[in-house]
Amino acid sequence: MIKVLACSMAVATAAMATAGAAHADESAFLKTLAGSWSGNGTVKVRTNAPTIKVTCRFKSDANASSLALNGRCTSLVVFSRVISANLKATGDTYTGSYVGAGTGTAGLGGKRAGNAISLAIRWAKEVNGDRRAQMTIEKTGASGMRLTTIDTDPATGRSVVTSRIELRRS
Repeated sequence: MIKVLACSMAVATAAMATAGAAHADESAFLKTLAGSWSGNGTVKVRTNAPTIKVTCRFKSDANASSLALNGRCTSLVVFSRVISANLKATGDTYTGSYVGAGTGTAGLGGKRAGNAISLAIRWAKEVNGDRRAQMTIEKTGASGMRLTTIDTDPATGRSVVTSRIELRRS
């Protein structure tokens, strides 16, 4: 009985240490995304629409378990959109919301692997024939971040990059 209790305590201690390390890892990663960001990229309003070149500025607030990205992307006269993503981390699992597609607040959920948070998007309304897409928030180098959304073209079934924004700390 004492051996069983000792083993149980060892397993519980190891589990708590692992959970603490995972939480600490997310904290360190999230803090690298905090600050002011600016850059350029491309946006497609729909999978079959022409690509629009945009200039973007973002402010990112991060703490041990959350990330809030708020900004605006603009094109010459054609496009101007407020974009925001608010994420909460529990271990390496992320949940939250996204505004930027013009359909209302979308739900986000996914995980981090390496320097990228891969998220499933659940649009508030149908976009490109359904309510699903993917988003990646990726730390690139010491002072870069890439935001990418990918959706499925309903006509072909192929994945289409609907936005890719390359940001640098400003």
